[in-house]
Amino acid sequence: MTPPCVTVVGLGPGDDRWITQHTLHAIAATPVRFVRTRRHPSAHLVGADATDFDDVYDAADTFDDVYATITDRLVAAATEHGHVLYAVPGSPLVLERTVRRLRADDRIECEVLPAISFLDLAYERLGVDPVETGLRLIDGHEFATASAGYTGPMLVAHTHANWVLSDMKLATESATGDEPVVILQRLGTDEEAVVHTTWADLDRTVEADHLTSVYVPGLGAPVGVELVRFHELTRMLREQCPWDREQTHRSLVQYLLEETYEVVDAIEALDPDDPTTDDDLVEELGDLLYQIEFHAAIAEQEGRFTIADVARHVHDKLVRRHPHVFPPAGGDTVEVSGADEVVANWDAIKRAEKQRTSIFEGIPTSQPSLSYAFHVQRKAAKVGFDWPDVSGALPKIAEETDEVMAAHRAAIDGDGTHEDVADEVGDLLFAVVNVARHLGVEPEAALRAASRKFRTRFEAVERLAAERGVALHDAGLEVLDALWDEVKRTG
Repeated sequence: MTPPCVTVVGLGPGDDRWITQHTLHAIAATPVRFVRTRRHPSAHLVGADATDFDDVYDAADTFDDVYATITDRLVAAATEHGHVLYAVPGSPLVLERTVRRLRADDRIECEVLPAISFLDLAYERLGVDPVETGLRLIDGHEFATASAGYTGPMLVAHTHANWVLSDMKLATESATGDEPVVILQRLGTDEEAVVHTTWADLDRTVEADHLTSVYVPGLGAPVGVELVRFHELTRMLREQCPWDREQTHRSLVQYLLEETYEVVDAIEALDPDDPTTDDDLVEELGDLLYQIEFHAAIAEQEGRFTIADVARHVHDKLVRRHPHVFPPAGGDTVEVSGADEVVANWDAIKRAEKQRTSIFEGIPTSQPSLSYAFHVQRKAAKVGFDWPDVSGALPKIAEETDEVMAAHRAAIDGDGTHEDVADEVGDLLFAVVNVARHLGVEPEAALRAASRKFRTRFEAVERLAAERGVALHDAGLEVLDALWDEVKRTG
């Protein structure tokens, strides 16, 4: 049995004169025809009875949704009719993601007829040889990633709207703005335009449309240059600095923890009304990023993995665990009602990936004890081992307090040990964490805030004592308590 077939043809870069005879014969020979968009000068050649997908572009939230919908409709039509034709602007072999999907779809056969693309006209208008100049073709929707580390020359397609041009500018913070660019519009038509401008005016010179592309002869610094420079610096330090050469994954743990805590301090010190408080966070995030790069540099030197592996792994994991944003291969975008359902989906996907035998696997045992207790309790709660609400957890604090005092008295009387007391204090802290969890309070952050408040007030006590000539070490509890109450009333 012959499988369903989709024949893909290209409508050329402009008007009718650029379409091949092969394409015209295919159109005439195929009764059931589709065209990606009517917004192309040669689209009328496919026939008024051809089905277009302009409604899909208008209704879909993302371009990935557009490509998936078009592919599914074409496969369904080919299954029903046996053979259909699909016409796309330009060449079906240049930046056509629907064609890429069709060729990978095992439900059909996909026949692609070569066609003239906008590239041929662009090379002629620009007077460049793409091979000799090393010209790179880039999709405007992926400019930030596709051009990372590259300075040019570049020919950027899919620049169909001014917001795409603006996004390109935002991706190149290191550009001076004076770099020359050429905007190519409607090549191969009577309305053709070749406009010379600068990088600074890229999104202000013309009104971009679906027949717009941009030629960038070169940028002063590559896109993503700061991350590339930082990566190279880390490598150099690992190779040439005696201290860096001596470090191992284990020896760096203390610095990783220190930098993490310093990031937390910088976050807590942020003032929404004072932009200068961002400076500390920028610095501390940089220090933390260096630790990540450092570990990757050690692994790269050992031939185990690289920073690219780290970035690729987290990128792919985030895509898999956000099916409400990125539809799974061959599937539809998952609908979610809110953040709680996002978390539930994340946990379910994670369980399927990890295939763990215990609910507690994966909880970092080296994290601070309050956070560790919090996460252990939360994992148990997810399988139903939990109080219904805080009213069940709260009485445990009084119960554990009594047990602490009983253990303390037993230790004094010689009927118990200090270890017994420590054990009961641990149970008391665990009960407090449970209450905090039921109240939606992260205990580590709450205790840190309480400690910071205590420190701030006691520093005020120190200043007040100094003003009054009171020696703290000799003042006694009564005097210190009075100073504390005074500070508390005024602060």
